[in-house]
Amino acid sequence: MGGRGCAGRPVQDRRLAGRSERSGGRAASVADPPVAGAAGARRSGARRRFREGRMTMMTLVWIILGLFVVIGLYLGVVVFSPWLKEPEAALPSTGDSSRAEAAESGSGLTRPVRFTVDGIEIAAELYLPDDAAAPVPCIVLNNGLGGTREIVVGAFARRFREAGFAALTYDYRHFGASGGEPRQLYLGDLQVADCRAAVAFVRQLPEIDATRVAVWGTSVAGGYGLQLAAEDPGIACVVAQCASLDHGADGRLIFAREGIGYFFRLFIHGARDKGRARFGLSAHHIAVVGRPGSTAILTGPGLLEDCARVFGAGFDNRICARVMLTPHGPTASDVIDRVRAPVLIQICEKDPLVSMDGSLGMASRLGALAQVKRYPIGHFDLYLGKDFERSVADQIEFFTQHLLGTEE
Repeated sequence: MGGRGCAGRPVQDRRLAGRSERSGGRAASVADPPVAGAAGARRSGARRRFREGRMTMMTLVWIILGLFVVIGLYLGVVVFSPWLKEPEAALPSTGDSSRAEAAESGSGLTRPVRFTVDGIEIAAELYLPDDAAAPVPCIVLNNGLGGTREIVVGAFARRFREAGFAALTYDYRHFGASGGEPRQLYLGDLQVADCRAAVAFVRQLPEIDATRVAVWGTSVAGGYGLQLAAEDPGIACVVAQCASLDHGADGRLIFAREGIGYFFRLFIHGARDKGRARFGLSAHHIAVVGRPGSTAILTGPGLLEDCARVFGAGFDNRICARVMLTPHGPTASDVIDRVRAPVLIQICEKDPLVSMDGSLGMASRLGALAQVKRYPIGHFDLYLGKDFERSVADQIEFFTQHLLGTEE
């Protein structure tokens, strides 16, 4: 029995050892999964990061391809397209000779002069009274959008000369006989700079009393005098005739009448002009004045016919289309609170281009400095006939008071 017992122990020990080994193996196998799980998590994370990276790369590729498509469409359809042509800008014939007759009236001395601004020569005309024995007050006249000194402002300058004032008319750079390329380019801040240079020019002339210089402006240039008066306390007084003084209010007035299509057309043509400028190509023009629904800056019922009647067939009714996409610097509404000079604001109550409420708001901000005259007419009516006579008479009365110190 003892032998069997002794002999049986090794067998039992071996069985126990086997169970122990199997138990140890199971213990090891239970301990193994965390190691395998961490490796799997790393592999899973790597695969996820790879997929995310691939998706990010594909997104970037699609974005780049999209940009190329947009640029291609912009260049092909907008900038270089032969089908996007300049809109019709010719003025209709009216057979009205009133403008020519007004241009030939008046007497006195008119002298062509020139001055330079930013290296560009500006063509101008100086109107002097016949009997000027001493330096006289001078009125610097600024034309509206696209205008030149032969159109509109000359008739006013002659009347001012007859009343005993000197007057200066001039062509903005890029317009008329003045220098600057491209032609017919409107930039508001540059035109204000031209006006500033014109004021400096007349102040150094021996015929002019430098302490009595006024600024006159019409339409889009109606705010130029306010901008100069805000920075130059030497400006004696300002006339703003049918003036665009509150661009925000004017824009809302036009939007309510013309709709979003008006701005979309101007945007497309403006983008074409700016794009062509970047490539050194010729300018792309649109009309200054047009019929409702046309591609023009100034649109409205009867405006094209009124423009033809006032300006005549010699008016270049074109302007570089980038006008609507180019910053033009501060406007009169931005600086009007700094103005200290007397201001005559002439409002056309039936004006489809200039907000009467906007102009009245600017007058309210000027307070006692503002004198307001209202006329029951349209935008272009102040330039001809009895409405011209009323307008210029009110202006001469205003200038007589503030430049001569007397009431007419």
